[in-house]
This record gives sequence, structure tokens and C-alpha cells, in this order.
Amino acid sequence: MSRARETFGGGVAVITGAGAGIGAGLARHAHRLGMTVVLADVDAPAIAALREELVADGGTAVDIVCDVRDADAMVDVAERVYRDSGPVRLLVNNAGIEQFGYLWDTPVANWNRVMDINVSGVFHGVRAFLPRMIAEASPAWVWNLSSIGGVAAVPLQAPYIISKHAVLALTECLRLEVQLAGHDHIQVQAVLPGAVKSNIFEAAGGVEADRAGTDVDAAESQREAMLDIKAAAMDPVEAAEVVFEQSAQGDFYLLTQPDYVSSAMAERAQVLTTRVPPQLRTKRRFDPDKH
Repeated sequence: MSRARETFGGGVAVITGAGAGIGAGLARHAHRLGMTVVLADVDAPAIAALREELVADGGTAVDIVCDVRDADAMVDVAERVYRDSGPVRLLVNNAGIEQFGYLWDTPVANWNRVMDINVSGVFHGVRAFLPRMIAEASPAWVWNLSSIGGVAAVPLQAPYIISKHAVLALTECLRLEVQLAGHDHIQVQAVLPGAVKSNIFEAAGGVEADRAGTDVDAAESQREAMLDIKAAAMDPVEAAEVVFEQSAQGDFYLLTQPDYVSSAMAERAQVLTTRVPPQLRTKRRFDPDKH
């Protein structure tokens, strides 16, 4: 039996953004480990289809349509889960979106949407679930999805990159606060995926074509570049398996492709240590053999 199955099997996992990408991969692997899976997403058809898939495979799954931007809605989700499914062993704050284009070309509505989903959505999940997990006094885990982008500087994706830096800082602070408060049964961990297959790039926001001076071509060129990287990206279920095992081992930084993501972390550390300004560079290519 794997350490992940020993740790998580039989528990309840709540996963936001479970309708696609790594969220769906985490849900499928949680099911394989024997967890009851709560699928939360704004995409009702996607999570309904995934619930049917997991149930047909002998699992227990619930789909809940929810917008993580709505703090009260997240509290309602937590109340429903604890009432109907039981104590939560694993909370995964995963919901996230992308944005392409120069920062000065980014529509205000798009900026707000990225921050509300990628950052505030994590806060709302923590706020809704963590007090209940603390009160339950049984072992529980909180995973917040940052990204390799959380330790990088990337042009033409600034809102997304900023949001993932913020999630990483939020998670590091949360870990310290949970320790400070003496809640030793709660493990807070940061997930930093590298390139994992998803529809996030296709669904990403762009810039306003009818606004004077806006560089639409730059935004769409970055989208195409990221779609090229996606072509060689990691399978979401494979990524989930790696993350679950690292979590069960007690790691704090959970890396889907350890060598690849660790190299980006090392580069970030060197930049901060040497105080060299960010430099334009050839886009980092995903090496599928390094994970």
C-alpha cells in the first residue's frame, strides 16, 4: 500500500476547480486512493460528468456548483460538506484562470477576475473550511495551488504570475499561523505544478482589440507559445499521483515535476541573492523526461 493511500484513503477531499486540468486529475487520483471526492466548480456540466465517471467506477463523489469568488457561497459549501459527507481530510484550493497581454493593456475586469479567483478564492476556501478542520481535531491537509509561475517572472502573463506569487506567500504565512496557534493536526502545503495538461490557456483572458494602442498580437502570441508548451505537458492524473505521494511524505513544497520546478526555484533564489534584475530570456521549455 502506498503512503498516500494510508494517509488519505477513506477520507473526504474537497477540490475547487475540479472540472478540468489538474483539479480533475487530483479528483481522479483521490478517488483511486479511496477518498470521497467533493467536486466544486462553476462548470456544472463538467463536474456532473466527472461525478458520474467516479461513481460508475465504484467511488463516492458529489458535485457542487460554486464560484470561489463568493465568500458566503464557500461557507455554504463547507456547511453542506460537513453535514452530508463528513469531516474534510483534504482541502484543495485549486480554482484558477490565466490572462495574457501587456499589463497596461489588461482590462480592469480581467485583472479583478484573476485576483478574485486565484487569490481571494484561496482565502475564501481557507476561511470557510479551516475553522471546521481545526475544530474536528483529526489529521487534515490544506493544499493551495501556486505554480512554477509563483517563483518566476514572466512577461505577458503578469496578472497570473502575480496571483501565484501571492498564493505561495499566503500558504507560507498560513503554515506559520497554524503552527503558531498550535494546530498540529493540520498540514498546510503549497502545490507548485509545472506544465500540466489543461484548458487554462485556451480559456485565458486577452486584451481589448478596440482600445487604442492595445497590442493584441503580443497577447495572442503568448497564448500560442503556452499552447506549444502544453503539447508536451504532464498528464493531470500522473501529476496528481506525484503530489499526493509528496504530501504524504510531509513535504511542504509539492512539485509535479521535481527537477524542472526545483530548477526554477533555484534560479529565483539566485536572482534574489545576487540582486540581478529580471532578464528577458528564451521561454523555458518543458522537458517531459524531468519529472
